[in-house]
Amino acid sequence: MSYKRILLKVSGEVLAGAKGHGIDNETTLSVCRVIKECCDLGVQVGVVVGGGNFWRGRSSENMDRTRADHIGMLATVMNSLALGDYLSQVGVDARVMSAVSLPQLCETYNKQQAVRHLEKGRVVIFGGGTGCPFFSTDTTAALRAAEIGAQVYFKATNVDGVYDKDPNKFDDAVKYDTLTHTEVLTKGLKVMDSTAASLCRDNSIDILVFDLTDSQNVIRAIKGEKIGTLVTE
Repeated sequence: MSYKRILLKVSGEVLAGAKGHGIDNETTLSVCRVIKECCDLGVQVGVVVGGGNFWRGRSSENMDRTRADHIGMLATVMNSLALGDYLSQVGVDARVMSAVSLPQLCETYNKQQAVRHLEKGRVVIFGGGTGCPFFSTDTTAALRAAEIGAQVYFKATNVDGVYDKDPNKFDDAVKYDTLTHTEVLTKGLKVMDSTAASLCRDNSIDILVFDLTDSQNVIRAIKGEKIGTLVTE
């Protein structure tokens, strides 16, 4: 077993499945079953979920960025609540914690309480982003990984790793097996935003980027199999 505590970042698009919008029942259940497998292996799991299946960017160029980001935070809370429910359906004890205080819906994020949940074997889902505009959910995941002492940041996407250019547009795109955080920043690779990459570098947090289309990739990664792209210093 390679890891005991992980931070799993799941994009909203992953939960949408082939529909491309909203939440696909079977796809989300598949992700939750794999999270259950992680828990059964004794791995402590924190999850940050994006909101792109409900909201991405500004609906118009004239929308205020702060207002648009606030809407995005609420989209992540919607996904977090849904993911928490799906996890309960497969027998996982999960807690949703939001950086934006919504006491009628979920717990307000508190680092000490989050760690206690993890130590008791509960999955903790972090919603509401960082609670501040101008920060992505990638940065949220990096921040929460640092705060809870996660050994690795699993960035689960629809692409099987990091490429030198978009593999969906260029047939000659080359995949990286390993990178350093500094290379990600200096090469301008579109792994995540620079704030998230810098935060991981400064706190010595490894990032593993892999494809969640095959949900068993999470288990393979936990067991130390070589998949995706590993970003490390």
